[in-house]
Amino acid sequence: MTPRAPLALVALSSVALLAGCQTSATAEPTPEASALGDGHGAVAGARELAEPALHLTSIAADGGIHHLDLIDEESVTLGDIPPAKTLDSEGRFLFAGRDGAVSIVDSGVWTWNHVDHFHYYEAPARILGDLEGTGTPRTVTSDLGAGVYFDGGDTGEAVLLDLDALKRGDVIESFRLDLDAPGSFVVPLPSGALLADAVAGELRHVDAAGEELDATTCPEPSGSIATNVGVVVGCADGAVLAVTDAAGTVLERIPYLEGGPERAVSFAAREGRPTVAGLTASTAFWLLDTRERSWTAHDAGEPIARVTAVDDADETVVALAADGSVLVLSGATGEILARTEQLVAGSLADPALAAGVELVADQRRTYLNGPAERTLFELDPADGARVARSFETGHAPMLFTETGR
Repeated sequence: MTPRAPLALVALSSVALLAGCQTSATAEPTPEASALGDGHGAVAGARELAEPALHLTSIAADGGIHHLDLIDEESVTLGDIPPAKTLDSEGRFLFAGRDGAVSIVDSGVWTWNHVDHFHYYEAPARILGDLEGTGTPRTVTSDLGAGVYFDGGDTGEAVLLDLDALKRGDVIESFRLDLDAPGSFVVPLPSGALLADAVAGELRHVDAAGEELDATTCPEPSGSIATNVGVVVGCADGAVLAVTDAAGTVLERIPYLEGGPERAVSFAAREGRPTVAGLTASTAFWLLDTRERSWTAHDAGEPIARVTAVDDADETVVALAADGSVLVLSGATGEILARTEQLVAGSLADPALAAGVELVADQRRTYLNGPAERTLFELDPADGARVARSFETGHAPMLFTETGR
């Protein structure tokens, strides 16, 4: 493994955004970019590092992609895409959505989870191209892949991307199905996907070619996340956990506690942990332990805009309050342990900016973007929600994620 050193960026001006579902990456690996180390987990065109190459990657209002290295605090521009309304990422690829298309960007930094240890890689960043469809895209992504549902109202297209091809720089569809069901989404599995059909109120388990294998009820599906146990899909009456092993995929139902708060509509957690936090439309939040197949619920006592599970041992939860302050809560009791000043009050007060404000947790820190404040914040939940660093940006970070994790 090698210590961190910047790789030359691909000349993005020469990488045209290509319409259609199949594009080819233009970047060729440099000879020195071959995998090093003992070859374990080697990836062609990338080099293995001794530590994660963590970055904060943000998208400005004009579509400019900015890549802040958390080690040397230097920021570079990866290129430009058309202005985006949404951003989804599993820690390497960016999926920036707008009506009729999703721009896909390889940040060039990622962590590979090898169950009991991790490998860290860096390769040239590059814009891979656009996935096109009819309607508003809704993307679900994880280490298992990416699914996109283009919601055109009366018509819809469910697309599963080929993850292995994506890692090679090619945007190739495993399947594209007509699914005329507004509000639906596509959830990648280790093999195939779940089609969360919002009209039928069911999850359809399909293989990599889109052929249906089985199905289960799921009224009003909303929210999904992958854990180290399985893949979660939120339903009005609880969650469905898809657990895959050598024998196949089993869909397990985890109902909500009777008398609990209203349902969770989205989920977030530090990557690779079994417990995830569920955001509700009220002041309450849920915690779902996918290892124990159990729910708990707490009331934060005030409106919250985002919530994520950070740590299993200490059961730490981090939330963004509606007033723009960040809360550190006990997942065991719901008690507020610490809070910051109102870091992103201006952004949350502006409906045009609030939807893009995100809270992302890794093993040590939690990150937050403030487009109105033109700042990216780094917080330490284990130290009283201390603002460890703040990075002023020359642009409004309308959308952001942490890459390299």
